[in-house]
Amino acid sequence: MDNLTHSLAGAVLGQLGLKKKTGLGMATLIIAANIPDIDAVATLLDGVQHLAIRRGITHGPIAILLLPLLLTGIMIGFDRWEAKRGKRPAERLPIHKGWLLTLAYIGCLSHPALDWLNSYGIRLLEPFSSQWFYGDSIFIIDIWIWAALIAGLWISRRREKKGRDDWQRPAWISFAAVCAYIFANGLITGKAESDTALAVEHRMGQSPEQVVANPMPVTFWRRDMIWQMAGTNGTEYGEAQFDLFDPEPVYWKGELVQNNASSKMIEEARKTDQYARAFLLWSRMPVFQQEEKPGGISLHISDMRFRGPMVEDRFSVTAILPQDGK
Repeated sequence: MDNLTHSLAGAVLGQLGLKKKTGLGMATLIIAANIPDIDAVATLLDGVQHLAIRRGITHGPIAILLLPLLLTGIMIGFDRWEAKRGKRPAERLPIHKGWLLTLAYIGCLSHPALDWLNSYGIRLLEPFSSQWFYGDSIFIIDIWIWAALIAGLWISRRREKKGRDDWQRPAWISFAAVCAYIFANGLITGKAESDTALAVEHRMGQSPEQVVANPMPVTFWRRDMIWQMAGTNGTEYGEAQFDLFDPEPVYWKGELVQNNASSKMIEEARKTDQYARAFLLWSRMPVFQQEEKPGGISLHISDMRFRGPMVEDRFSVTAILPQDGK
């Protein structure tokens, strides 16, 4: 998810009452909710190599174990540094090391929990396994989650400033609403994938090997559907759109997309081109399109989840292979 969502999640967790457990509790929750994204520096790398790094090692079990320890040490050091300089706010609660570490873990764990929800994916077991996990339920930027978290946070903070005893209640309502919304979207995705699989089987005469629901911005009741099946000349992909509130929910989109590269050529690209190798580590539904050129064979690799003029430049790679790469 985007970092505003992670920050709001950390802040709402604080408004549930957790921030009162220790000094710097709110700051720790918000920072911890974002800290796995330190791998964002990978976007400075050349080409698409960042795809093989993002949502990997810093989102896996070792990082989730160590990052809160590191953050807790930094927060304790910061508190002592302010105290030595006479700058420590008088209203700040005393530091409780145990609670500070607990809040760091809670905030840090909220990050992969949210990142798992969309179709980009997350490697929850890195470095022990590079397997990607996908929730396929929530768009990467969800304004409805923003609205619920912002409303709960704002009302809770207002009540707290007025000294009301029920200042935590709006945050709890917001938290419950977001959890219910996520659960409902999971059910929508499950229905979308099931209905699409049945529709494809009825139309194509065979069951798809894989069906993926891509959540859409704003219109959470819709999904962009992609399915994969074995064609006569290799893997084929098809597209449709699912609408929960339509009597006939599955609408077909465009023509089938077919891979036209041999397995030998794909393996050659994986071995010899670092960008192709990085891309294929990340890709879930890779599309291979070859074209003969004077210098060899151009192999364009994209992913069915992220195709189109707005995003394909960021989510595709072209490898040039010698003619004998066939």
